[in-house]
Amino acid sequence: MPIDSIHGRGATRNDVSGRFNMLGREMDGDWLDAMNEIDGTPPPRRTTVTVERAKSILTRNQSPDIGFDRSVNPYRGCEHGCIYCFARPTHAYHDLSPGVDFESRLFVKPDAAQLLDEALSKKGYEPAPIALGTNTDPYQPIEKDWEVTRSVLALLLERKHPFTITTKSDRVLRDLDIIAPAAKLGLAAVAISVTSLDPKVHRTLEPRAPAPRKRVEAIKALSEADVPTHLSISPVVPHITDMEMEAILEAGADAGARGAFFLPVRLPHEVAPLFKAWLETHYPDRAGKVMATIRDLRGGRDNDPRFYSRLRGEGVWAQLYRTRFEKAARAHGLARSKFRLRTDLFTPRQGAQLRLL
Repeated sequence: MPIDSIHGRGATRNDVSGRFNMLGREMDGDWLDAMNEIDGTPPPRRTTVTVERAKSILTRNQSPDIGFDRSVNPYRGCEHGCIYCFARPTHAYHDLSPGVDFESRLFVKPDAAQLLDEALSKKGYEPAPIALGTNTDPYQPIEKDWEVTRSVLALLLERKHPFTITTKSDRVLRDLDIIAPAAKLGLAAVAISVTSLDPKVHRTLEPRAPAPRKRVEAIKALSEADVPTHLSISPVVPHITDMEMEAILEAGADAGARGAFFLPVRLPHEVAPLFKAWLETHYPDRAGKVMATIRDLRGGRDNDPRFYSRLRGEGVWAQLYRTRFEKAARAHGLARSKFRLRTDLFTPRQGAQLRLL
């Protein structure tokens, strides 16, 4: 795909990795010359949405360094276009690019609530918090029209099942009529991700996510509605956003966040080359320095997949970030985020007939 057609996207490339089935592709130079001569500059790429008829919706994990064991992801791909997104490699499963395809070729699971209802109704099901927003954002722009996340939350409230939401979108406020009553019962908590307060950084780092000020305002609105709301500084990108850590913590505390946490940037699989290309395009003056620091955090590699280490990093830079975070968090009265939710209110579905969604 010609570079001119990705204006407003996070990734600067659209390579197919070939890690699974499809081989890598290169555009023929003669064809490109003819295209430019005949058609001119290609138009901006439009976002497309494909309906996915999933067979199940509840994803289980056994990772010892993650605080939940089940999650729901209503969408595949994410239009927010965050260049650092660790979920990008999942698009390779579909023989699509983790680059621009991930941001523009989206999949929606409209039957998510129905599938979840069936999962919660299985004999012997034991409730524990369900995490939304662990892979792609449940409040990305297409949620406005599809309302899949809303339907899932409505079911969880009806069944009095605990849930957490992680998002970088103020669109979460639309569902306060569901989230606030759930929070009152001790069933809900929300984490809002704020990576940078600088609009210029935001425009390249997370081009289609809501502006930072809107996310801080969302923290305030959720807190005023008595929803346990936490600030996520994720990820911290060396020499791009790390200098803002203290300011973000102050903004989150002023908005009423109850707790906070941070994660250093991760670059698994195809994310590493995409991130490097993005650096060369937007921050060529410090690209080498950024990658050198990331490798120092990751034991000399672009990415460290080991449990625990992947979420903390190692070495001098990791310790520096932890020290700065803890000092600023204490100064602003922000505790380490802990999502303690009730599970004793869960109401199993009565009878054999499925509910109507």
